[in-house]
Amino acid sequence: MTKKPYYITTAIAYASRKPHIGNVYDPVLADAIARFKRLQGYEVFYLTGSDEHGQKIEEQARQAGLAPKAYVDKVAGIIRQVWDSMNISYDRFIRTTDADHEAAVSAIFKKLYEQGDIYKSAYEGKYCVDCESFFTPSQLGEGGVCPDCGRPVTDAKEEAYFLRLSKYSDQLRKYYEDNPLFFAPESRKAEMLNNFILPGLEDLCVSRSSFKWGIPVSFDPDHVIYVWIDALSNYITGIGYHPDHPAEQFNTFWPADLHVIGKDIVRFHTIYWPVILLALGLPLPKRVLGHPWLLVGEDKMSKSRGNVLYADELAQLFGTDAVRYYLLSQMPFANDGSITHESLIGVYNADLANTLGNLVSRSVAMAVKYFEGKVSRPETYTESVDQDLIACGEKAYKTLCDRFEDLHVGDALAAVMDFAKRCNKYIDETEPWVLARDEEKKARLETVLYNLLEGIRRIGVMITPFLPETGEKIATALNVPAPEDLSGAEAPFGAVPGFAVAAVSPLFARIDAEETLKKLEAEEAARKKAAQSRDKAPEAGPCTIDDFQKIVMVCAQVKACENVPKSEKLLKFKLDIGDEERQVLSGIAKFYKPEDLVGKKLVLVKNLLPRKMMGLESHGMLLSSEKDGVLRVLTLDPETPNGAVIG
Repeated sequence: MTKKPYYITTAIAYASRKPHIGNVYDPVLADAIARFKRLQGYEVFYLTGSDEHGQKIEEQARQAGLAPKAYVDKVAGIIRQVWDSMNISYDRFIRTTDADHEAAVSAIFKKLYEQGDIYKSAYEGKYCVDCESFFTPSQLGEGGVCPDCGRPVTDAKEEAYFLRLSKYSDQLRKYYEDNPLFFAPESRKAEMLNNFILPGLEDLCVSRSSFKWGIPVSFDPDHVIYVWIDALSNYITGIGYHPDHPAEQFNTFWPADLHVIGKDIVRFHTIYWPVILLALGLPLPKRVLGHPWLLVGEDKMSKSRGNVLYADELAQLFGTDAVRYYLLSQMPFANDGSITHESLIGVYNADLANTLGNLVSRSVAMAVKYFEGKVSRPETYTESVDQDLIACGEKAYKTLCDRFEDLHVGDALAAVMDFAKRCNKYIDETEPWVLARDEEKKARLETVLYNLLEGIRRIGVMITPFLPETGEKIATALNVPAPEDLSGAEAPFGAVPGFAVAAVSPLFARIDAEETLKKLEAEEAARKKAAQSRDKAPEAGPCTIDDFQKIVMVCAQVKACENVPKSEKLLKFKLDIGDEERQVLSGIAKFYKPEDLVGKKLVLVKNLLPRKMMGLESHGMLLSSEKDGVLRVLTLDPETPNGAVIG
């Protein structure tokens, strides 16, 4: 019998830096769903990967002294390593620099242009480098900052290609109406309608000409294809789509059953992406899950705040399944979640060590102690406490399936842990240690221990999508096959004739919270101290006055200043240095408006050899200071004569 296909994707991670724990929720959540669907018998294809083009990456590669491809090769490797540290069972890790993806995206852009869905015009507005997004002034947040990330925006004006979003507005609204499950949570639908579609969709900029790190437009190589068509198309190129020859795999798996993304990019996946698909004549995805953010305490994670946590480092401290458990159990469906070392340790001890780990350890230990590990299935169940335990197990399985169906994955996991708590309560109710004192109650004792081991076996099956290593460890502890499907939890209670178990190590050893937190605080203090040392001005070796006098610095007055076309970093200066005028280029455009520098007297290193930048000659270097990535030029007393030597 042919398995029914199920296609699930995550947002692809931007290859600018190592992803933090909040970025990892996407692939962990999708992985739990993918594993559950496999256990249900579906043929699952799980796609994740890295988004590797764009201006921000081009700039970071330049700062790192690397070619963009070398830079993203390094970062994509780190992303994949972090995903692997979380035991993500992806079927393909796509990179937007993959040859098949780039070829398909180039063909998609050309097809949309030739059929009139993409046209050439010019863009003028505000641009956020970090989000790689354009905004109109009315869309900016308070203080004129990016509404998505809160960072400053820059003025942008350039020739570009645009996608006709407005053309497909009515079709998009009808799809929303005809597919009520498209949005999860459902509240995301109102956000898209009220904030974007009902006010009127503006056509979308889909090319850039001010940087080069991207897929070139095949018929206009001065332009590169912008992130929306490039990155979003990975969902179809990753399974073999090409507009001229789609692969059989694409025909099998498309449309996607579920896109798992963060709430900050719902607009791109429920407006831009569907319009691209409508223009291509392709079916739209069935569901888009826009999950909330994971905060550190009450704050968003950022390096500037010094509150970034990394999944692979947490896994080394607490174990992969412990980190997965925290993410899947503590993240609400619609509201933001929170993580700290303290909260992670608290949840670990309460749920994993005390509830689940303790249940397995003492149940197996009692079976070994009282029956040498060999426990047989009882003939009948007559005690009401047994019937209640069985009913609780059946309810847990039904809730598990229902909650996965409506994508409330945290509630699905809670149902499994509720059953584990019920098993612990069953121990307290039946008191096996008391039964063991009476030889006439040995049969009852065996029934109790069988019920516990059978309950644990069912927990092992149900917990496998969330904690795959733990599911395998439970199967090993009970000497039963590792779960390959859900039959072990779906079958009637007592499906196993008996158990033959041996003593096991604890699944989750309890953590000393005070000792661990002290250790983490000491490590963090050491990291901050090292970072402060790195931020200090580098100490050069000793030099002589002769060395210093080789550098000629003079007073240079700014006669004119303007932005360099096609560069968001460079300003072009016309400088009066007394006996001549100089043209100098300086990478400070992010920090100054050109008109604010005209008339200023700056420090110029005069005797540097000329060099070419963006095709323009730059003869000399303006001195500036740097702190936390912010550059400020050095200015002189206004009375300093132009050309006066400094030193």
